[in-house]
Amino acid sequence: MKSLKYLLLSVCFLCFNCDDIVDCIINKRPEIPDKSFDVGNIGYYYSEALTSEIKNEPNDDYYDYFYDIRGHLPDGLELYSDFRTVSIKGFPEVSGSFTFTIQLYVDPPQYYDQDSQEWEDNLCSYSTSKEFTIIIN
Repeated sequence: MKSLKYLLLSVCFLCFNCDDIVDCIINKRPEIPDKSFDVGNIGYYYSEALTSEIKNEPNDDYYDYFYDIRGHLPDGLELYSDFRTVSIKGFPEVSGSFTFTIQLYVDPPQYYDQDSQEWEDNLCSYSTSKEFTIIIN
């Protein structure tokens, strides 16, 4: 069993450079938090927010965050983004259950490596998405 582990580890080192393996063991990647949105009511102000982060990265404020939405929000609600926080705000105009996906793309700070003379970053993934539902009565 030990020999199988060493074989797999050797294959990983051959397929990836060491930096990639270490970076992905640390697993730095964008993350949208789990959240249950409150139930809203037609004609009443609705506001919910969530703040994303870079998992395993104490300096996640140095990244640029970009949000997009797939699916439909209830009429009267809009998606707003402010740095790491994405908000859904407005006055809902229709009732129902609305399922949508929030997509997050990040642009990491890049570091110039003097030895390799290349720009580097240290993320395993640059995007993520999560599905949410809002209910309006």
